[in-house]
Amino acid sequence: MNNLSYELRRAQIETYFDRTAAAAWAKLTSDAPVGRIRATVRAGRDQMRATLLSWLPDDLSGKRILDAGCGTGALAVEAARRGAEVVGIDLSPTLVDLARTRLPAELASRIDLRSGDMLDDALGKFDHVVAMDSIIHYETEDAVRGLSRLAQRTSGSILFTFAPRTPMLAAMISLGRLFPRGDKAPWLEPMSEEKIAKLMAADTSLQGWTAARTQRVSSGFYKSKAMEWKRA
Repeated sequence: MNNLSYELRRAQIETYFDRTAAAAWAKLTSDAPVGRIRATVRAGRDQMRATLLSWLPDDLSGKRILDAGCGTGALAVEAARRGAEVVGIDLSPTLVDLARTRLPAELASRIDLRSGDMLDDALGKFDHVVAMDSIIHYETEDAVRGLSRLAQRTSGSILFTFAPRTPMLAAMISLGRLFPRGDKAPWLEPMSEEKIAKLMAADTSLQGWTAARTQRVSSGFYKSKAMEWKRA
């Protein structure tokens, strides 16, 4: 992994979500009224979360799940409702603190929320890893290498999302780079499924893993694709 590029982008993401956009994300992930554009993003994220959860077993009793980039904890809560022991980690201490306030009391003992790096080996081993919208700001090579590190400590499946490479998205990102604003999120790094597959095949530590289901979600300004990796 290119530690310099990964760490630089990680720092940008932490700054954005923990300071610049914390209030906006707190509102987006609640049921408070939002504008038309953010409503499409909320709907898209809800649909994507439901997709990823549908790829996990209905009964997660005795399973350990990593919610990598847990944000305000919605996915972690749903996994815990199925009986899982969940570790939720996010770069933003502010969002993690908010997630703690939203935990249902009856599930609090099964959800361990932390702020930090999702690749931290000290988090231990997992049956399943879910990384929803948490690698979308990294270059494809860094993203796949990060997922590879997680795979070494995962026995079942890794579910993740990425921004699909399309001409429209590429144009929007290029325009954003020409006119940067300090309050904008670090730009998305579009990925192609073909490049992900090529990098996966070339990574010797991913031998024994296969790419399985994919699902694209398009809801207004939210456009994302889910992919499932499974250990054979």
